[in-house]
Amino acid sequence: MVAAIKTAEARASQVSGFVQSLQEPSTPYISPKRLSAALGVPAQSFAALTGIHRNTLRNPASERLQGKLREILKAITAAAELTGDVEKAIYWYRNEPIGDYGYRTAAELVAQGRLDAVLAYIADLGDGATG
Repeated sequence: MVAAIKTAEARASQVSGFVQSLQEPSTPYISPKRLSAALGVPAQSFAALTGIHRNTLRNPASERLQGKLREILKAITAAAELTGDVEKAIYWYRNEPIGDYGYRTAAELVAQGRLDAVLAYIADLGDGATG
């Protein structure tokens, strides 16, 4: 029981550190540059991945941009809490096709406004479903 609690605390700490590393310096915003770097995506491709025009990426204060970045973080955070590893969660988010959703990746689904589907899928995996 104690080991399970420590493991959960370690996962939460890793996820929290990841989220904090994405903060735009001296602001309350998520940095699009830092998130694109964490995902290993060049800025031009990041615009397509988010469904946001590339010029909007230059304005971290844009509420539309911040909303989309929060959606990406929600999906990655949920996956990281399940896997216990932020890097595995990012890899899954970008690359793993989800059969139940036309073999689109979580990234594609989030870009299409389907965060709810991604979170439901992760919850199902957490409840023992196989992906």
